[in-house]
Amino acid sequence: MQIYKVGGAVRDRLLGKAVTDIDRVVVGATAEEMLSHGFRPVGADFPVFLHPKTGEEYALARTERKSGTGYGGFTFHASPEVTLEEDLIRRDLTINAIAEDDHGNLTDPYHGQQDLKARILRHVSPAFAEDPLRVLRVARFAARYAPDGFSIAPETLALMQQLSESGELQALTAERSWKEISRALMENQPQIFIRVLRECGALKELFPEVDALFGVPQPALHHPEVDTGEHVLRVLEQAAIHQQPLSVRWACLLHDLGKGLTPEREWPRHIAHEHTGLRLIKAVNARFKVPRDCQELAMLVGQYHTHGHRALELKASTLFELLQSFDIYRRPQRFEEFITACEMDARGRLGFEQRSYPQAGYLRGAAEAARTVAVQPLRDQGFEGPALGEALKRERLKAIQAYKNHIKPL
Repeated sequence: MQIYKVGGAVRDRLLGKAVTDIDRVVVGATAEEMLSHGFRPVGADFPVFLHPKTGEEYALARTERKSGTGYGGFTFHASPEVTLEEDLIRRDLTINAIAEDDHGNLTDPYHGQQDLKARILRHVSPAFAEDPLRVLRVARFAARYAPDGFSIAPETLALMQQLSESGELQALTAERSWKEISRALMENQPQIFIRVLRECGALKELFPEVDALFGVPQPALHHPEVDTGEHVLRVLEQAAIHQQPLSVRWACLLHDLGKGLTPEREWPRHIAHEHTGLRLIKAVNARFKVPRDCQELAMLVGQYHTHGHRALELKASTLFELLQSFDIYRRPQRFEEFITACEMDARGRLGFEQRSYPQAGYLRGAAEAARTVAVQPLRDQGFEGPALGEALKRERLKAIQAYKNHIKPL
């Protein structure tokens, strides 16, 4: 029995990065031997075991062959006869196909170290094209390692294009797709993830609503970058620079989908795109079974982001209705994330990256003014039930009007 560290743990150590998760492969062992050493089996699909003391995962060396469609369409074979090289060749990228033993000795049959030095993301074997999930994985690695100068090998990009054109991406489950998408959006440069998907033809398969934004113009006065797709990538980039959570990044990606529906004769204006885009946002949310918090914020940002930008011009009644839509009294964090997404949208324009966004402070102040209205004095006046709710609304509207009168927007 021989045990090796493999994959990301070896890759990141060689890159001088922090190692978090450690994957191990066991060569020359049977499942019975693992059990006899106290390892606990986990899962039904792969021969994976948990260490009796540390709980870390150890997988038996295995081979695989294509037996169906999609990410799960593979038959695996694990036995003591499977060599380390045979196990490594089934991996996606050469930089992930390096093994390290307990003494620090490396086994690198597919020249992963060479590609690490050259900053190349290259597939290990032609079998790469058998797994559609690898399109998303490589695009995610491109987003992660772009700051280190990594790029995708042309021959690997060609295989990604082949996979995108094959229809296999449609066989991916919503859960697996979302896992990769959500991880990619939280990388250092998530806009690279979207750009790579578009370059290999996967964006139009997975996110046709986002792909449709490229080539759609916006007024140059407000959007010097003009192209709506490029604007969305800039917004996503700003969200990453400012270390925003996943919900904000997801909302940033989807906020302008309605502009893809604007008839060409109306370009570069996009009247009511906030409302026309809602059905598209809803469709994307459903396609990937997106978590509820991300779904809700994306819908709200899509519908109200122009209200955020025009906050200083809004009437008190409109501002009040905006706050009501977000239920700022019970869910203050959601409104804060909306403000943040609006600010990322404003900064995601060519030359506007460092521009101040006074609307943020103004909206926070309006929300605070509405929250300061106390319920008890109204009860003391005899208001109850629906009448209390109406009285509370009137007082909150008055508070917002007083706030507007006191604050003189710049």
